Amino acid sequence: MPIDPVKTSLCAAPALLAALLAAPLARAADYGEVKLLATVPTPPGAPEGLAIDQNVAYVAGPARLGTLANGQPSRVLGFDATTGQLLHDWPTQGENLLQEHANSCVALDAAGRLHVLNSQLGLYRLDPATGVQTPYGAPFPDLPSCGLLVKAPCSPTLVDLPALPNDLVFTASGDAYVTDSFQATIWRIPAGGGAPQIWFQDQRFASAYIGVNGIRLDPARTHLYVSVSLDLLTRGRIYSLPLVAKPGPADLSLFHAFAAGDSPDGLAFGATGKLHVAVVLPTASGVVVLHPGGGEERRITNNILTPGAPFDAPANLAFAGTGHALVINHAAISNLPAHFTLVDVFLDDPGDPLERPNLP
Repeated sequence: MPIDPVKTSLCAAPALLAALLAAPLARAADYGEVKLLATVPTPPGAPEGLAIDQNVAYVAGPARLGTLANGQPSRVLGFDATTGQLLHDWPTQGENLLQEHANSCVALDAAGRLHVLNSQLGLYRLDPATGVQTPYGAPFPDLPSCGLLVKAPCSPTLVDLPALPNDLVFTASGDAYVTDSFQATIWRIPAGGGAPQIWFQDQRFASAYIGVNGIRLDPARTHLYVSVSLDLLTRGRIYSLPLVAKPGPADLSLFHAFAAGDSPDGLAFGATGKLHVAVVLPTASGVVVLHPGGGEERRITNNILTPGAPFDAPANLAFAGTGHALVINHAAISNLPAHFTLVDVFLDDPGDPLERPNLP
């Protein structure tokens, strides 16, 4: 007997409708919804660096002091950005493990190679395709504290401290700009690598703890934005600087001043022009969203009943597409291994893509 397609489809309709009604509907994420993606193993612990490429989240650490003679090299890990599965584990080569050693932040170039800030080695390159590590930028100099009898180059700080390279960002031309949290300095490493050059210094970047910290280019690519975690007045601030050859002190503009108890760390611009800031101190751990005018628009923080979760001193964040961002928990104060986590936060913003230059 020939099959009547119209009659067949009409007969099947009730069963199909019942199946559709029984199937669970995918729920859209709510703004600020946070999900645990992965726990970062120890070693390295104390993760800070975060970059995302082709659904792989690269994490670097440990970004802390106290690694003297611990026998464990710094590391870069790779996680599946959807499932949280650990895919890669690359120990840093060439560190003196009898001295303090650390990996902080990372950045990608157009070829997908990672550039990793290391407290001993400077800026090194890691090829995820091969796992091969090569030098890129020379170690950062230990500048003397500026004084009456001290000649430049020096650091505009009250106490003489070593370099602490913290965060970096590439420009389209391939120059890398690096914050130095102990020396109140932004360094420039020219495209292709080499010796760091002093680009900008200011005592407003100085601190009794961690000074200038996060750094990102604005969506217009005309200014660099930097966070100062705690200045000499123990206040967190965001500043902007024009991306010119040699900015002066008058070019440093205050974008946002945080209230006492807030301490900004990593930065990420949204495609909307909003600046998303990881806030690190335990009393206010989370993400603060600043509108393009500099005022606070909203914040995502822990519930009062769970002060250490899902955020425990987040150090960095990176947009992962479809409105989501990944946030890395440094757990700087608690130092609990269970709190070294990578979490997914829905920010309803696709994010402004970072520059990934073509480099030799």
